[in-house]
Amino acid sequence: MTAPKENQTTRRRAPAMSPEQRRTMIIQTAIPLIAEYGAAVTTAKIARAAGIGEGTIFRVFADKDELLHACMAEALSPEHAVRELDAIDVSQPLPDRLAEAAEALQAHLSRMGAIAGSLGHRGGKHPGTVRGAGRDESTTRIRTALTELLEPDKADLRRPPEQIAALFFGLLFTQPRTDDEPDLTPKELVDVFLHGALSRGAK
Repeated sequence: MTAPKENQTTRRRAPAMSPEQRRTMIIQTAIPLIAEYGAAVTTAKIARAAGIGEGTIFRVFADKDELLHACMAEALSPEHAVRELDAIDVSQPLPDRLAEAAEALQAHLSRMGAIAGSLGHRGGKHPGTVRGAGRDESTTRIRTALTELLEPDKADLRRPPEQIAALFFGLLFTQPRTDDEPDLTPKELVDVFLHGALSRGAK
């Protein structure tokens, strides 16, 4: 018996991913697992999280080491951080702009640290990035994005925007932490950066 027309649905398969798209999807799935399990994470676990067969991983990566290397490179890539910095509304007051920038860059640095620590990376050669930025270029691109955030207030800055951007990025990268004090919030960090360590009104 022929089924009614309204019940005859044609199933359409989702468009197949290109090898590059599949690589990107696998890397994005693997990064949080590597942060949690380190290099001990299995390709089977990554495949399950990605909703693919384990063999699919090895169609786009020669082996697990190549996948881990690509994940390290992606974690070090400045692309996501630069996009977030570029999206900050420059019509906001400078403290608000820098607080947003601090939040975005702290997340970027935290992700870098988690992956590097999980994979036991100890200051060796920068592995490059999926999108082509080595360590120096990565730092330069982030500083350039920070400089653009500072440009509207150039006349009020004591030093050139490029130098202020470098100082701000350096502070985020080396922010000291103590066991008995909580980390500064982005707004608190920006307040100290812009106004110094002295309380307002202190001589």
